[in-house]
Amino acid sequence: MTAESTVPVPAGEPRDLGRSPVPLLPPRPGALGPRLPAGGPAARPGPALPLLLADGAAALVGALTLTGVPVRAPLAALLVATALLLRPPPPRRLPGVLDELPAVCARIATAWLASAALIAAYAPGHALSAGALLLGCAAQSAASCAGRGLVHRWRRRALRRRPHAALVVGPAATARRVAAAVLRDARCGVRPVGVVADGPDGGGPGLPVPATGEEAHGAVGRGGVRDVPDGGSGLPVLTTGEEAHRAVVQNGVRDVLVVDPAARTRQDALLRALAEAGCAVWEVDAGRPAGAGREEIAGFPCRRLLTGPARPGRGKRALDVVVSGALLLLAGPVLLACAAALRVSGGPGVVFRQQRVGQGGRPFTLLKFRTHRPVDEHESATRWSVADERRMPWFCRFLRRTSLDELLQLWNVFRGDMSLVGPRPERPYFVDRFSQTYPGYAARHRMPAGITGLAQVHGLRGDTSIEDRARYDNAYIDTWSLWQDVCILLRTAVALLRPTGS
Repeated sequence: MTAESTVPVPAGEPRDLGRSPVPLLPPRPGALGPRLPAGGPAARPGPALPLLLADGAAALVGALTLTGVPVRAPLAALLVATALLLRPPPPRRLPGVLDELPAVCARIATAWLASAALIAAYAPGHALSAGALLLGCAAQSAASCAGRGLVHRWRRRALRRRPHAALVVGPAATARRVAAAVLRDARCGVRPVGVVADGPDGGGPGLPVPATGEEAHGAVGRGGVRDVPDGGSGLPVLTTGEEAHRAVVQNGVRDVLVVDPAARTRQDALLRALAEAGCAVWEVDAGRPAGAGREEIAGFPCRRLLTGPARPGRGKRALDVVVSGALLLLAGPVLLACAAALRVSGGPGVVFRQQRVGQGGRPFTLLKFRTHRPVDEHESATRWSVADERRMPWFCRFLRRTSLDELLQLWNVFRGDMSLVGPRPERPYFVDRFSQTYPGYAARHRMPAGITGLAQVHGLRGDTSIEDRARYDNAYIDTWSLWQDVCILLRTAVALLRPTGS
């Protein structure tokens, strides 16, 4: 998208090729929706340490099977290190040994093969035989499955004794039905304490929020509290963000069950706020039973929604600094040639500067080569437009079609204003308007803005759907990984070989 041109669009608004969503709880610019207290209840993490201890102990058991092997001690250390370094399968909500068996055995086989290759390379006189490899793999796999089984059994018992308090989000009738089924199934470790109404049958506002534990015998907050009956019809219906906030604080809510796919869009701001407060957000398919091998809650298939705050860490910044620095050095002659050609063809002022909104809603000055001159600063900041390439000099059209006008943004990346990959930054005026119109738009600012992103490699450039862009940007943030950044950069490089313009 290029914001420096002056060709207007009808009614002064961006054209949106997507459907018009129903806005709910519009967040302020740069905000992610209703704010819940940072010190609220955090979701209890899975038993990562017990699982790591079980895997380490299993590695020792596998190494002990190699009797009479001089390298047994170094091999044991190597297997333990490999077991801890290789990422174990992500724990399911209520995992079982059989669910993890293929991934655990594959991880152990990889560790043994890698260890055997190292021993053969550096100590060929002590190379492991095929029988020793099979015996060690089998012993470690059995020990790992036994240890993990004990950990999972301990976790299930803990959840039955103290189930997680949960809110059910969706149309009230469907939410009550799912809540009643969950309440009847004590094995799932979840106890609904309220329904966040999403449909027209949502009930009246201001109903009391239930409490658990000692609070169930007193009065907490507006209207007091009462015990939750063993049925979905008796759960209170919450219709405002404030009531959901009170339910989280009073009941220590740790899980949120979304029982209707459309509720993800309509309640996007609230769901993200709940995830930031430490709640685990689950999408529950209330229309069909769970299948074999799938995550389930009370027989309903479910999956974890990664809507919490993105924490890319230092890896992303290191990639930005290394790649942007190298590209600036390599593209230095190209930048100088472009600047000289623009100066000769268009006069002074070859660099275009404009305020954009970055991570956390903070503004920064974006740099690019000037290919078109707006009438004034106000028009540049508030007019959504698509450049009329017929009015541009041929060299400016060339810069835009090859995206060479964006090369200066590598300096923004090197400085830390932007990232190589992330949501494309927009001007403050449009961030304000889009945040009030499109649910989830403001949540794009959880991640640093980028030169390219998931939306761009899917063709969402220029005058395309704002709703679609926001959906792709949030999907990128929710599933971020360093490898995904590398893939997007490679796909962008391929796209630049067959440029279609910006």
